[in-house]
Amino acid sequence: MTVGVALNASGAPNQVDATVQLAKEAAEFGVTSAWFGQTFGADSPQLAAIVGREVPGLQVGTSAIPVFGRHPLLVSSQAQTAQAATHGRYHLGLALGTKLLTETGFGLPFERPIARLREFLTVLRQLTETGTADFHGELFTATTPILARVPGSENGVPLLVAAMGPQALRASGELADGILPYLAGPRVLADHIVPALTAAAEAAGRPAPRIVALVPGVVTDDVDAVRAKATENLTFYEQIPSYARVIELSGGRRAADLAVIGDEKTVEAEVRRYRDAGATEVVFSVTEIAGEADRRRTWRLLGELAG
Repeated sequence: MTVGVALNASGAPNQVDATVQLAKEAAEFGVTSAWFGQTFGADSPQLAAIVGREVPGLQVGTSAIPVFGRHPLLVSSQAQTAQAATHGRYHLGLALGTKLLTETGFGLPFERPIARLREFLTVLRQLTETGTADFHGELFTATTPILARVPGSENGVPLLVAAMGPQALRASGELADGILPYLAGPRVLADHIVPALTAAAEAAGRPAPRIVALVPGVVTDDVDAVRAKATENLTFYEQIPSYARVIELSGGRRAADLAVIGDEKTVEAEVRRYRDAGATEVVFSVTEIAGEADRRRTWRLLGELAG
């Protein structure tokens, strides 16, 4: 089973250097993939490319780049460059983003997100597979008067979407290679997300989709204190309707209810529940929340499960 970690070194004196060091440590523990978020700070495809060069064999990915405020021609260049740099170990994650960050940060109205996602994926697929595009949609125009190909990325780039709602799942099943659900527990994966995604992929004649489940979690003995920290850390997601919906469908009341916190036996059992629910890969996030000792303890277990 593929088991990864999300790396966050935004508090370090040099984020790039610290991220590389964390990635090396994750690989030493046997973790198979490292993932990088995208907000308004570090550029996640660049981080992935650097880490992929510095840590041979480690799969790297972004989770996830919002489609608002970006153009598929530019994202394609980033993704293809990262793919060439890592010799085929890069995975591109896209997201709808949020109304708050989109409208506040970019000054763009958060309108027609599903239509935007569909057009973005359509263009991006053309570009990453052929290096060309001739697309004239309602929201995007993308043409290539010169070749938009990065040598070394000829095998394309896996396209994943942080999709959890019905319309986003349908678009992802039809146009992407898989999804990156977050705070979606085993119950909602098995009952809602995996069946909807799989049905859409089958109807479109696409291969079985990947389900890369991102899970906040840590191995620790101080369960109550760590869950209190997780509650504070994850409160932001409770304000976003798509997350609030999957938290409720997962049987949670707060986002932190979906955090996997406990000893090795507890965490291993939860990882297996995600796999049984249809996750093809599991990626743990916020593993640093309980301190360095528990982070390493968590990574050691995840490496064993990946092996």
